[in-house]
Amino acid sequence: MTQGKMDFIDRDLQELKDEGLYKNIQTLEGAQGAWVQIKGEKVLNFCSNNYLGFAADPRIKEAAKKAIDKYGVGPGAVRTIAGTMTIHKELERELAEFKGVEATLVLQSGFSANLAAIPALADKGDTIISDELNHASIIDGSRLSRAAKKVYPHNDMDGLEKVLKETPEGKKLIICDGVFSMDGDIAPLPEIVELAEKYGAMTYVDDAHGEGVVGRAGRGIVDHFNLHGRVDVEVGTFSKALGVMGGVIAGSKNLIEYLIQKARPFTFSSALTVPDTAATLEAVRILSESGELVEKLWENARYFQKGIKEIGLNTGLTETPITPVMIGEAHQAADFSRRLLEEKIFAQAIGFPLVARGKARIRVMISATHSKDDLDFALEKFKKIGKELNLV
Repeated sequence: MTQGKMDFIDRDLQELKDEGLYKNIQTLEGAQGAWVQIKGEKVLNFCSNNYLGFAADPRIKEAAKKAIDKYGVGPGAVRTIAGTMTIHKELERELAEFKGVEATLVLQSGFSANLAAIPALADKGDTIISDELNHASIIDGSRLSRAAKKVYPHNDMDGLEKVLKETPEGKKLIICDGVFSMDGDIAPLPEIVELAEKYGAMTYVDDAHGEGVVGRAGRGIVDHFNLHGRVDVEVGTFSKALGVMGGVIAGSKNLIEYLIQKARPFTFSSALTVPDTAATLEAVRILSESGELVEKLWENARYFQKGIKEIGLNTGLTETPITPVMIGEAHQAADFSRRLLEEKIFAQAIGFPLVARGKARIRVMISATHSKDDLDFALEKFKKIGKELNLV
């Protein structure tokens, strides 16, 4: 065996540690909730994307159990061979009704949905025009296509128009997140749609952090801006507010028929599991009946963000319950996160490459399941640690 050929692994790992970018992964010893157990200790959970508490909701757990009794656990095949079950079609119908579109297509994850849709819609001779802060799954989906890739400055409509003007003939596909996961700000979708219509481009929005959060009872970013029928492709995930696992592409019947024929993750990877499908269906039904949990989420977010600002900490660009507490350097953010855990708060530091260097933060994920006492407890600890680290 040649010695030293894998030495780069040790060097790279040490470099990550030296820069404060090494991922120290915590293990939860029970269900997701406002409080979780880590290493035998009960800690306040400020890390989860479980915005509405659906990940352990009794109604959703019961729906998954009943579906297992009827359908089994796994689909046994890809959707195009023998993996499509009546429960998949039921979920797709109810998702379409919920989101106000003609049709939807359910996939294994939000990441898979982007890998499915983007390469199917853009090919050699076409151009993908992407916001510079788009999610990694959009970047990877764009790379898998053979289209040219152009990036416009984050939420900069003058920059987007400049790129559109310079784009040659061929299909043009504008892609953006609906809610940006690191800063919590919202894409200016009305302006994007207007520019797309002006220059003959398709519009594509990844609404992973918008579904269940923005719009009427969490119907998403398109509903939030009342742009039904004007956005060509909506992609979403079930792993955030819906508390489960899976992804969805929403749009016209023609779009979905086309993707059934063309999307590789749909054709070559097994269907979404039975419990995930049933649990998502129940989550959609709950939101279809009431937006109460969504309202509670926003109430909690406003309360906590107001308190953080009063302490003297900066919440950046956020317009949503995603609350970035801006720290600056990765080492400082890592120290802040470590001290929070010592004070019984689980809130991870976010640094490069998830965000730009010098923009490390504690990303606080607020939930509808947090009580006012929980939030007050957290604000007290943030103030204490902020003073310790000379940040306030």
